[in-house]
Amino acid sequence: MDTAQHIDITPNCSLTPAGAGRLFASLCLASFSVAGLMTWLGYWPVLPFAGLEMAVLAWALKASLARRHHHEIITISDAEVRITSLDRTHRGEVVFPRHWAQVKLRAPDSRLHPSRLTIESHGRRFEVGSFLNEEERRGLARRLARLIGRINESPSL
Repeated sequence: MDTAQHIDITPNCSLTPAGAGRLFASLCLASFSVAGLMTWLGYWPVLPFAGLEMAVLAWALKASLARRHHHEIITISDAEVRITSLDRTHRGEVVFPRHWAQVKLRAPDSRLHPSRLTIESHGRRFEVGSFLNEEERRGLARRLARLIGRINESPSL
């Protein structure tokens, strides 16, 4: 009987579309009120910069809301490790033979960057959990290492 372990990873997205709309509206109100006052006082260049600032904020909120649809499913069976990456428009899948797969938690390039968790085999590598924080990434690495094992080792599921 082929039992499989499934790990579903999703980003923590506490901002809802309604909350993003309220945040954007309140910041637009504050920014354009100040910009309108400054324009009325003769400092007209403030208004285009306020518009640019709100356009960048709208882009950032849209990107943040789109990120909440991303998730990864890691399926570990007796024979293989399958990683499925999904978002609204794309679906990608990578399969590694479990017996040869390695779990590696790579140190960051600098103090300001996060570590990288990869699953590797035969010269191929796939990063998982890029949206997790450090503690969650380390916990996932430990769990994957227990389930996948080292090279030439396939612990029972």
